[in-house]
Amino acid sequence: MKILVADRISPLGVEFLQKQDGFEVVEAYGSSPEKLLEISKDVSAIIVRSDTKITPEVITGATKLKAVGRAGVGVDNINIEAATEAGVIVMNTPGGNTIATAELTFTHMLCSTRPIVRGVTSMKEGLWERKQLKGGELRFKTLAVLGLGRIGVEVAKRAKAFEMNVIAYDPYLTEERANELEVEKVELEDAFIRADYITVHMPLTKDTKDMVDEVAFSQMKDGVRIFNCARGGIIKESALAGALKSGKVAVAGLDVYEQEPLPEDHEFRGIENLNLTPHLGASTAEAQESVGVEIAEAIAEVLQGGRIRNAINMPSIDPKDLITLSPYLDLCHRLGSFARQSAQENISSIHITFWGGIVDFDAVPLTRAVQKGWLAGLAGDEGINDVNAPHKIKALGIKLEVTKSSSVVDYNELIEVKTVSSDGTERSVKGTLLGKANDPRIVEVDQQAIEVRPVDLLLVVRNVDKPGIVGKLGTILGDRGVNIANMSLSRADCGELALTICELDEEPDEGVLRILEADSDIREARISRQG
Repeated sequence: MKILVADRISPLGVEFLQKQDGFEVVEAYGSSPEKLLEISKDVSAIIVRSDTKITPEVITGATKLKAVGRAGVGVDNINIEAATEAGVIVMNTPGGNTIATAELTFTHMLCSTRPIVRGVTSMKEGLWERKQLKGGELRFKTLAVLGLGRIGVEVAKRAKAFEMNVIAYDPYLTEERANELEVEKVELEDAFIRADYITVHMPLTKDTKDMVDEVAFSQMKDGVRIFNCARGGIIKESALAGALKSGKVAVAGLDVYEQEPLPEDHEFRGIENLNLTPHLGASTAEAQESVGVEIAEAIAEVLQGGRIRNAINMPSIDPKDLITLSPYLDLCHRLGSFARQSAQENISSIHITFWGGIVDFDAVPLTRAVQKGWLAGLAGDEGINDVNAPHKIKALGIKLEVTKSSSVVDYNELIEVKTVSSDGTERSVKGTLLGKANDPRIVEVDQQAIEVRPVDLLLVVRNVDKPGIVGKLGTILGDRGVNIANMSLSRADCGELALTICELDEEPDEGVLRILEADSDIREARISRQG
């Protein structure tokens, strides 16, 4: 398998890949977009930093591509939507540059508090501006950390060591976690109003784009100090420039920008109370070595069929958890496949419900397994995987609803997959795992209790509940050389159809189904393939 290292990473990372059996490593730093398209045609993985852009054209052209790895955090240069549609895993290394970025943030905070930059410059100019360069202290000031992920947490820890009062805004931050970190959880507007210092540590999304704009600056204290070592575009640049010029913001520090490199004629370059660095967040020897080796190991593991680490567009499952989840993932896949084959056409929605102990698991990988199973057997399903299954379901116009229920059921764990067609018709299947061996079972179909193994080949029959049906099935299949490995029956209420499901050893020909469907006592006969 060929691995393209498109941007320069730590030599230790490249060396690690070169030592793996079955890998060919191609180093092509600084390739033009045209050259990249050419050399990526037959690669299984591409490793980038922030320079090389992985466009939809690159992903479409790289027909063997399985994974793209970013040696760093931000993935702005990778088209996630195109990668997801193609089933390509996108991974990053969020932990490798955490300390480097946190320390750079604090460097900006210190340089905004004490005029270090001006002091160094003036000394080299032959000046002695001791009286003019009076600064302040961080102690007892209020720092608002916007985004309390890995880097935000490290910044908060350092601020606490400087005796700052730390408040934090993060929509995913719990009160328990805030108490553990000894920070105060606040709403965004409250953070703007109360802070003496503000630092941003969030990804750039449609929700965070221009999050700090003119309205936000109007809510802040006069003389506030603000910093961004996360992603350009979170702080609206025109709004920041105005706030700096008016004195609303005393000093700001930026390491990232909406356009990089920052244009030579950008107005930021002429603003005196603005400290600029050229995207140095991960630029330490320790961080570069860490992210280079980490992404090399992650790419190797994926290509060798191991675990998936830090995936952007699919759930990452710890190997220990995967051992526990594996039988449930298989069951979910088979339930999804059975549900699609029993559903009517024009499906408008799929409803997945979990009961029992399984509700404690992460529902995302289980849900994706159902979606993969549902898509199995459809035309063009060869490229379906955990990455693109949700995208494919959405593209079909099907809504997905997932519920974890606390209701009491007759099993330790129970999973239901229900489909609803555009005319309101509902079909459902429920399954569980039985015994110490975790054997999968279908235990209910369309509200009729039954117990059948979801083997690769099933014959599903709905018939009038009367004598002779079982014998008739056996005779018809036997005459065609099809062996019934097992048969499960579900008797109906008076006036309703009974359900019979047979586990088959061989695939019956079309003539078998025609004979069954022609029988007046058999209302439905179909083959369900679960493999």
